[in-house]
Order: sequence, then structure tokens, then C-alpha cells
Amino acid sequence: GGAAASVGGGDSSIACAAAAAAVTVGLGYYWTKESEGRIEPLVDPQSQTMRQPDGSRISRFIKDGVLLKHLFDDATTVYEGVRRGARISGNGPMLGQRVKQSDGTEPYVWQTYDEILARTDNVGVAFRELGLPTGEDTFIGIYSKNRVEWVITELATYSYSNVIVPLYDTLGPDACAFIINQTGMKIVVCEADAKARGLLEQRSQCPSLSVIVVVEPPSELLKAAAREEGVKLFTFTELEEIGKNAKNRPEHVKPTPETLATICYTSGTTGTPKGVMLTHGNVIADATTVIYCQTTFIDDADVMISFLPLAHMLERVFECICYMVGARVGFYRGDIKLLPEDIKALRPTVVPVVPRVLNRLYDKVMTEVNKSLLKKGLFNVALAYKEREMKNFVVRKNSFFDQIVFKKIREGMGGRVKLMITGSAPLEKNVLTFVRAAMGCVVIEGYGQTECVAACTVSMEGDSNPGHVGMPCPCVEIKLVDVPELKYFAKDEAGEVCVRGHTIFKGYYKNEEQTREVLDEEGWLHTGDIGRWTEQGCLQIVDRKKHIFKLSQGEYVAPEKIESVYTRCQYVAQSFVYGESHKACLIAVVVPDAEVLIPAMEALGVEGTMAELCARDDVKNLILDDMIATGQAAGLFNFEQVKDIYLHDDLFSVENGLLTPTLKTKRVELKKRFAQELATMYSNLE
Repeated sequence: GGAAASVGGGDSSIACAAAAAAVTVGLGYYWTKESEGRIEPLVDPQSQTMRQPDGSRISRFIKDGVLLKHLFDDATTVYEGVRRGARISGNGPMLGQRVKQSDGTEPYVWQTYDEILARTDNVGVAFRELGLPTGEDTFIGIYSKNRVEWVITELATYSYSNVIVPLYDTLGPDACAFIINQTGMKIVVCEADAKARGLLEQRSQCPSLSVIVVVEPPSELLKAAAREEGVKLFTFTELEEIGKNAKNRPEHVKPTPETLATICYTSGTTGTPKGVMLTHGNVIADATTVIYCQTTFIDDADVMISFLPLAHMLERVFECICYMVGARVGFYRGDIKLLPEDIKALRPTVVPVVPRVLNRLYDKVMTEVNKSLLKKGLFNVALAYKEREMKNFVVRKNSFFDQIVFKKIREGMGGRVKLMITGSAPLEKNVLTFVRAAMGCVVIEGYGQTECVAACTVSMEGDSNPGHVGMPCPCVEIKLVDVPELKYFAKDEAGEVCVRGHTIFKGYYKNEEQTREVLDEEGWLHTGDIGRWTEQGCLQIVDRKKHIFKLSQGEYVAPEKIESVYTRCQYVAQSFVYGESHKACLIAVVVPDAEVLIPAMEALGVEGTMAELCARDDVKNLILDDMIATGQAAGLFNFEQVKDIYLHDDLFSVENGLLTPTLKTKRVELKKRFAQELATMYSNLE
């Protein structure tokens, strides 16, 4: 998101500006007070971690070697955190969404902390009236885009120590049914008809599901379908009324830090999803950390835009931070295309993003910049100038270049952003540097996974070196463990990233076997990612132990699963599905099945050897179309489908070094062998 329609006016104004810029630079950065924006590093940027006797490392932020559990004694659970926010903001605005007015405008309309907590109380009481027991054996489902009712449902769940379980579209209907059954879920709060209908269609497989609540008014069709399935259907307003009118208002069953808060299901490699169990203490420890490491403190004057899915922990951690300090959160309208307008209307100060959003902004600006040599020249001078400043820990938006070159970009994001947080997939170095320069605000990058809530490392404010994910959060310790099969060794400061501390999950729900695979007896979470320590004590992520990876929009992809689907395609003998975490789509190298392809082509009047057929575009398109159709029939998501293929005429084999003795594809070798073809496919797609 973010509009950067033009970087400056016409070329003549840019020519003047470029001349002025040259003079400015020549005069030793005349009229720019660098000292104004300088961030004093809270720890030595050249030595950000301390090594412990067992070889693990902790952040220099940690005092006396004790890992941080929470920052505020009156906010040790999410339940307490929101109430702290209500108090310190003096019942300030908490949640906002855009509401259409009679004059056609659509401003953000805000509800205060007390208003939200009153609604939360009513929903919590309504859950009791519907017969849901208190305590952490009761699971409440939420299946909706980010909106006020999402948060009310979540907070109402916590009021009686229940557990919130988000469902989301990319899990797919079978996985949603699996989750409802595994948790014995009785109630799901849904956004609207489509999601509720999807659940009702699965009802025969989910006998426990007896109540569905819809936020939007339900259609007559939905009401009839619910009656037919014997499921009670309420609107969210009706749910609130049930609570409001209840004679019996049981006292809250307040959670403790050890109380289970949420089960966050992640899509596994094979079919069934895994339910990550996280406590209130886990969530608070992670939220606290991010505040603790920054001088750019979030407080009750701040506004955050909420558009990353609340079903994922990154977004929930940041909302939790806002609530603890009494800040406000504004929701987007649920349509990513309208996000730039929502951001302009909200003018947020805090923006959590994923790389995909920043990549789009970067591409948009670069397209504009490359339209003329003058624009490009000025842009490059400005970028170099800002980079020099950033190396000196200067973060500001009031220099000459900020006014001339970067102002429009900042205005596209509302003009007030002071903190951006990016996580969920790696960000390319040039994009990160551009965003830091253009936005003139603190941009921190984090790394983590749901099993340690969200972030287990976070980059230090003002550290402008790209290419690393920061130091361990103060709530955890991190060690690297040998991975001999990939030739990574701890003695060389490289190995599998293992994390231990206050954010580590309690295990996968009802799945001890998979829990034991990632959580050892000493409490270390084995992430499956390969890391390396930099000289400054920051962590770099360099590889993946297993072959699952994320695309730039944050979706997990399991290439082996996709390959096994494509092998069902009549023309495909073998395939190597490939993706990169800063790309938004997958590509593949495909070896066609000669016994099928040659006769099929002859029937179409096309003759040739395998090599000749593989070089033809029409053959490639035929096979790609067939693969896509096979993928759709097998239920692959759009992001799991390849967008381009390269046809290779020679089978992968043990002899040519592309298969293991057990006939598994050697992914590292394939990547090397086809590096040129893979690079060409990506550049053609861009």
C-alpha cells in the first residue's frame, strides 16, 4: 500500500531540485541539523548480544541475566493489559472502523475502552447463558476478517479464562472441520453468510458445533440452512442483548499468566493442521519485549492500522501492545485494494506490515523513478544521503531531501508513521533500506514463528544494517545447534536456531508426537531454520532445515506436497517446485513424460525429439495448463500453483546427482543446476 504517484513535479522542477541538491551536498549538508533525529543506541550496536556459558546468547538489554517476563506489574495477562490501557488513557478511544455517514463521507468512528469493555462483558455473560463452561477447556472459534467484533469476542473469551481459536480461509474447509472436532468447539463467531455457510456444509463432520454467531445480518437462506442442521443462529447484536438482559452475571474468572489464551492452528505439511498452545504469559512476554527494546515508545497518543490477519500472532501481539499502553487501533475495511485509502484516512503512527506490502510500495516508486534520468539521478542522490545519515543512527523526515523527494511517499502512508514493524518473511536489503530512507521512521525487522508467539529476535532501533533479523528478544535465549548434513556447525557461529524462554508454546494440542519433534526435554524449541551470528551479535537466517518456506505474502508452501500433486498430471514425469521468500509466486522445472508427450504431440501433428518439444512454447503452455487443472482438482490454493515452468528433457536421477539413493529430489543441487533457468523465469514474470 501507500501511494507514490510521482516523486516530485515535472522534469524541469526536478532539474532545479537536482542542481540545488548538488549544491546542498557540496556545501557539507548545509541547513540540515542531523543531531535532531539522532537515536542514542540503548546498547552498543557493535556488540548486541552476550554469550552464556552453554554457548547460547541473550540480548544486551537483559539485566543480571534474568529473562524478561513482563514490563508492567499490572499487565501480566492480556485481560489485565486492556484494563491497564483503559486506566492510563483515561478511557480514551480504543477501536475504530470506518462508518458511512449520510453526507457520503466515511470517517473513522471510535469506541472508547470503557465502551468496548462493557460490550465485552455482555458477550462474556452471553457465552454463559448459552451454556458454555468457564475455564480453559472451553474453546471459542472466531472466523472473520479484522474488525471490532473480533477483538470483543477475544476479550470476552479471556474474561472467563476460555480459549480463543481463530479459523481462517487458507486453512480450507477440511482443516476447519478438523479443528472444530479436535477442540470439541461448540460455538463459532463468523463474519457473514459465506463463512457461516462453509461451516454448515461441514456440519455432518462436526457434531459438537451447535451455535453460530454472525456479525453481518444473515440471509434467509442461511437461517434455513442453520435450522436444517439443528444449529442455533444468532447475530452479534442478539448475542450482546442476551448478555445485557441476563439476570445472572457471573463474576469474571480472571486468567493467570499460566492460563491458556489461544490455540493458533498452523497449516502443516501433511493435511492436518497443528494447534499451537499459547498462554497469556507467552503473549505478554512477546509484546513486552518489543516495547522494551525501543526508545520510540508506543503510548496512548498512538494509532495503529490493523490489516494483517488477527488469526496470526504477529498482529495480535501488536494489538496487545497498543491496549497495554492505552493506544488506539483502527481497522481497515477488509479489502486490501482499499488499504491505501484507509491508511490516508486513519493517518496511523504505528504500522505492522509484511514484505509483500513494502515490495509493492517499492515497485510502484521505482517504476515512477525510472521514467526519467533526472528523476533517477535525484532519487539516487537522496537515497545515498539518507543512507549515510542512517549509518549514524539518524532517523528523521525533515531534511532537504525528505521535503523534495520522499514527502509524497510519506503522505501516501498518512504522513505520521513513526514505527514500522516487518516480519513473517525476509525482506530484501534494497527494499528495507528504501523504506527506512523514504519513511524517515524507525523500521524494525523481526523473526520468529507461532511456536514462540511471534518474534524471537528483533532488530535494534536505528540499526540500519540490512540482512539480519536483529538480536534475541529479552524474553528468550537463542543457541545455534550443529546440522552436519547441511554442513552447518555451532563452532563456526552457524546452525539450527533453537529458542528457549517465556514465549515458548506449551506444545501442539493433543499431539505429543509432533511436540516432541520440536520441543526438547530442556525446553528448547528447534525452529528448523538455519541461522548465523554476525560479528555484531545479530542473527541472520540463511537456510531452512526442512523444505517448507514462506512466500513474500507470508503464506507457507510445502513444495514436496505440490510436486506430488503435479506428478498426477499425465504429461509430468518429475517436477521441482521452487520459490523464494521475497517472491510472491512459485515456479518449477518439469521433466515431461516422453511416453505420453511424444504420441500426444504427434496426434496434434507436431513431431520432434524430446529436446525439440521441450523448447517449444506451445508445448510448455499445454503442460502448464494441465498442471494448473490438476492442481485445482486436488484443491491446491492459488498461491500453491506454479506461475511458470521450464521444460527439461532429461530425468533427474541418482547418476546425475539430482536424486538421493532413496529417490528424493536433492533440492540444493537442483537449485544450483537450474539457477539460470529459475532466474530467467522470475525476471520474465516481473
